Formats: sequence, structure tokens, C-alpha cells
Amino acid sequence: MSRIITAAMPAHGHTVPLLAITADLVRRGHEVVFLGGARFAKSAEATGARFVALPPEADFDDRRIDDHFPGRAELPPGPQRLAFDAQHIFIDPVPAQYRALRALLETFPATAVLHDSFFHGALALALAHPRDERPAVIGIGVAPPMLQSADTAPFGLALAPLAGPQGLARNRELNAQAAQRGEPLRRYAAEVFATVGAALPPGPRLDAAVTVPDHYLQLTVPGFEYPRSDAPASLRFIGALSPKRGEEAELPDWWEELADARSVVVVTQGTLANDDLTALVAPAVRALADRPDLFVVAATSRPDGPELLAAELGGLPSNVRATGYVPFDRLLPHADVLVSNGGYGGVHTALAFGVPLVVAGDSEDKPEVAARVAWRGVGVDLRTGRPTQAELREAVERVLGHPDYRANARELAAELAAHRPLEAIAELVGSLG
Repeated sequence: MSRIITAAMPAHGHTVPLLAITADLVRRGHEVVFLGGARFAKSAEATGARFVALPPEADFDDRRIDDHFPGRAELPPGPQRLAFDAQHIFIDPVPAQYRALRALLETFPATAVLHDSFFHGALALALAHPRDERPAVIGIGVAPPMLQSADTAPFGLALAPLAGPQGLARNRELNAQAAQRGEPLRRYAAEVFATVGAALPPGPRLDAAVTVPDHYLQLTVPGFEYPRSDAPASLRFIGALSPKRGEEAELPDWWEELADARSVVVVTQGTLANDDLTALVAPAVRALADRPDLFVVAATSRPDGPELLAAELGGLPSNVRATGYVPFDRLLPHADVLVSNGGYGGVHTALAFGVPLVVAGDSEDKPEVAARVAWRGVGVDLRTGRPTQAELREAVERVLGHPDYRANARELAAELAAHRPLEAIAELVGSLG
């Protein structure tokens, strides 16, 4: 059995997949140390791994992210905030992450470092040391790959591929513009990496997350990612992680109503982006209120969510049930459509059950995820994080009224079911000796 380090940015969407991978490696008999945010210590230890906290300069609580990074809240979602996040959240912690890895390796000589794709301290480790002087570095793609390609528009524009010479010309022009815009941040990143003796490779900064690790394992299937004829050989699609099983969770008293003849619409803003339910949950409930043909489940993912939603609406409509936490692996098999803010993991969970989507997201990678939903024909991309009631109503009716959305979602469900991501990771780790 091997010694393995797993590492993640101190954010929920980055940490949860790495914890699932950690737990599986421990079950297989490997000795694992998890390097991550302090607030995830108990969750990491519950996997059976040893937990090591990131140094304070690389740690933060993503539930209060704007408090940790002054000025972020004043920036609108989009290019400005993405640039801010790239500099302060993902690049600035690189030296501290790198030093934490090096310190850990001195007492725990690991065979491999598995890291979420935004934990760039692992890239510094790979760049600063020859392969025979360090463990294998394995990137885990927890968001759509940001790899630039002749076949795609730059990441962040949320543009689907365009076929033929017209598409190639479009991509060439947009990629050149993106390179020019991104040059100051690329130089900044190169300077930060240089402080630990790592030379960032030339070319687009975002490419490094995929091209620098010895192996890069993307948590999706080819059917949900844009084709790239120039992708590196290190990029592999291994399928999405299965949702956490909720057999022991207490089910709400309205659960049996899911089995009646109405179409079931589940609405969620995700696990963390639920501080303002008026962004998506409340308008979706208003848009679908009192419809005798629909049963609406508002999954708020917060214990006080049902009360807050009822207060916002002046009471819940007759066809709506609100809940705080509910196990999605038990809820989504009943769903006919999921209205979501477009989190990468949540979208894959819906697709694993063959559920089509209506997606409304405007922060982080969510517009790119939503664009892929529309491109693959498994749902509607509303191209906003705060849709109107009319937009939501029309989109839900469109998905329910056109069976191709459901059929396409079921095709992706079959593709996802054919992949075994944890087995693929275990086989790779085992091959390293």
C-alpha cells in the first residue's frame, strides 16, 4: 500500500470531492494525509485519514469569503471578479501551499499528491522538482477544464463550440484577445511561482492546471465536455463521483406526495450560495406557484431555509414544499426537472439520475457549466444568476414539454454509469508503486 497526500483549496466545492477520494483510498488500505482548510478537519478525520491544516495565509472560510477578501463583494460577477479571485484566492496562496506540501513530505514521503485543480501549490511542487525527486502529482478536475484550445472559445465567455472554419476563426481571435487581457495576471502568477523556485511554463496561465500535473483526471465524461483535438495526453475523463448516500437521513412528512401524478420540480441554489434565496429559489417558487400539475420542492440547504422562504413569500403556495437538507440521491429519482444555480457537482448529480435542468448561475464557473448544459441538450441555460419569474416559468415548461431534454439526460446518465472514477484513481495510484 502507498502513502498518499490529498490536498484541496479550503472551499466546500473543492474539498468535498477530495474527501470522497480520500475516504476511498483509505478503505483500500492506503495511508493518507489530507491537507486542507481547518474547518474541514472533522470531515477529513472521519475518512480515516490524518488531517493537516493549511497555514493561515492559505486558509479561509468560504462561507464568509467576502470577509476574508475585502473589495471582492463590490465587484460584479464576471471578468472583474474572476480576475480578483484568480489573483487573491488561487495565486497568492501558492507559496504557502507549496511550503506546506514540502514540510509534510519531509515526514511523510508520499508516492503521490492528489489535489483539486485549483490547489496550485501542487503545480509549484511539480515545476520546482524533477520527477525522480518528488511524488507523482495528480490533478483532479472539480470544475470544467480551463484548457485553451483551437476548438473552443476561452474559458469564462460561456460560449459553446462553433463548427467549421467560422468557429476556428472565432476561437483564434477570442483566444488572442484573452491572452492579451490575461498577460498581466500571467506575469503576476509567474512572479509568485518564482518565489519558490518554480518556473511557470509559457502560454495561457489557465493551461498549467491541466498540463503541469503528471496526470490530470477530470470528474466528468466526454459527453459533457467540449471536444479538444489538441488536448494533452495527460487529460483523462474518469466520470463523476457518486452523490453522498443519504439512507439514514430523516425524510420529510410530505415525501409520499412525490409519488402522485404531478411533475416534480426541484429548486436549489446549492450548498453555499443560499444566503439570498431571492436570487433563484423564491422567484422559481413564485413562477410555479399553485400549479395543479406541478409539485415543487424548494431545497434551501440551510436549516432556517423553509422559514425564510415562507416569510419572503408570505406563506408557501399550495403545491410547494420547502426543506432545509434533503438527500439528493433519494430526491432526484423522483424529479422531472432540476432548477439549479449550476454548481459542477450538483449538475452531475442530476445528470447521473437522468434529470434535465434549468440553470441560472453567474458566478465562478457556473456560466460555463450552464453553457455545457445547453450545448449537450440536457437543459436550458438562462444566462443569468437572477432570472425573472417569466423566464423561469417558460424554461421549466420548455424542459417538461420537450422529451429530448429528458432523453439526452438519460444518455448522459448511462455514460456516467459506465465510468468508475474511484476505481480509475485507485488503479493509477496502484501503478505508481
